Amino acid sequence: MIYKTIFFIVFFIWKGKANDCIPRKFNYDSFVCVCNSTYCDSTPVIKEPEKKSYYVYSSNRDKLRMSFSEGQFKEDMKDNSIPDGNYVSSLNDTVIVDRNTKYQKIEGFGGAFTDSAGINIQTLSETTQNMLIKSYFSEVGSKYNLGRVPIGSTDFSTEAYTLDNVMNDTNLEYFNLTKYDIVYKIPLIKKALKLSPNLRLTSAVWSPPTWMKTNNQYSGPGILKEEYYQTYAEYCLKFLQAYQSYGIDIWAISTGNEPNDAWIPGTTIACMGWIPYELGNWIANNLGPTLARSEHNKTKILVLDDQRFYLIQFLDHVLQNKKALDYIHGIAVHWYTDEFVSPSLLDVTHNKYPNKFLLLTEACVGSQPNDNPKVQLGSWKRGEDYLLNIIQNLRHSVTGWIDWNLALNKMGGPNYIHNYVDSPIIVNPETDEFFKQPTYYAIKHFSRFVERDSVRIESIETNDIKTIAFETPSKMIVVVLYNMSSKRKNITIIDSKNGPIKMEISSYSIHTIIYK
Repeated sequence: MIYKTIFFIVFFIWKGKANDCIPRKFNYDSFVCVCNSTYCDSTPVIKEPEKKSYYVYSSNRDKLRMSFSEGQFKEDMKDNSIPDGNYVSSLNDTVIVDRNTKYQKIEGFGGAFTDSAGINIQTLSETTQNMLIKSYFSEVGSKYNLGRVPIGSTDFSTEAYTLDNVMNDTNLEYFNLTKYDIVYKIPLIKKALKLSPNLRLTSAVWSPPTWMKTNNQYSGPGILKEEYYQTYAEYCLKFLQAYQSYGIDIWAISTGNEPNDAWIPGTTIACMGWIPYELGNWIANNLGPTLARSEHNKTKILVLDDQRFYLIQFLDHVLQNKKALDYIHGIAVHWYTDEFVSPSLLDVTHNKYPNKFLLLTEACVGSQPNDNPKVQLGSWKRGEDYLLNIIQNLRHSVTGWIDWNLALNKMGGPNYIHNYVDSPIIVNPETDEFFKQPTYYAIKHFSRFVERDSVRIESIETNDIKTIAFETPSKMIVVVLYNMSSKRKNITIIDSKNGPIKMEISSYSIHTIIYK
């Protein structure tokens, strides 16, 4: 009888009502939510709101995590049309949502299946591991539908390696997946796919086998030797084939992670440089045709996979090769210099290459030299950084946002070059727990509700209230807003179809509002 009772409790936790966060405070401005083998906070699946009603999910710095409430549209506004400019200017805390003005389709949200993520997750008991995976991929978790899979090692590995370390193996006879793929990445991905069958995976090489490179090293200013152009294309194809043999399809592959790292003096991150015009030639003559004539001819090719400020000059040099332009489907960007570079570069890129989608493929906090300690348990400021970056990117034509490591330890590793960073989930194997950071909830406020093929619609924000809005395939409206102010706000949301929503929101608070 006791086993049946335990089963019922666990089932109720994940399939029934919402579970509240169990908070724990450390030394920062907010708190983490603690999960273990028997309990984890969750967000249940509930029916859609009735006409003229709305749902709200709220998180804030001081108390709330995905707290649910509901309300009714007000009937005190006879004209539901969008107010003119004079009216808006008199309402400092009014947010306008115009569902008739539409922008890009949304691909989704997710995180990266690094070696370090797999290693850390496996330090937990099996039941706690399952809780963590559900937290990201299940219907009552974050509902991630994107993931990133490194090809070979990254710095978030315990050593540098590739999938063929035999010198001059032109025919790739010794190509093989490693223990890191078999033990850490593939099992985690397969568990995620069971919970999220529509999960789409993108992959990238940090460094190919060193014998293919001019400097014969994992990092530094090395480029691909021309005699290995086709070999490297076949190397990428073999990775796709190897993962497919385990039942894992790769949706997209990039032309290489952060190629411009190779020109940064003293960098120890594995990388391979590209001269942009030569990258265009490799895509046009090698990678593109190799994938096109294979069983992986539906795999999308992403170019750049580097910082925003390389838009648009680097891209123009690559894409002056018209054959390369035909093979490329999307443009991948990273977030590490976004605070220094205008998002208008994203708009310029989208306007020049409107048929190539933009996708943010890597972001994390704690990566800057002055970020100490690297892991800050309960930092609301870092959650705010995530939230504002997602809003900014999606307001400027980006179609999706992929976080970096799914899970790290309390140091922010392992990382074989000691390049530690923070993560939305931090594991604590000593007590068989994991901690959900504010950054976890910043992503969840989007990923849980903005499903694939949702369309961004117009939303006009205020000085203190940052916002973005979407229409889902089922015609639900999803509005995400953030009160950046240290004061409570009485706000009004005016939709182009319904009456106003009037809400009081706390300082430093995130809200996802859903209605028809």
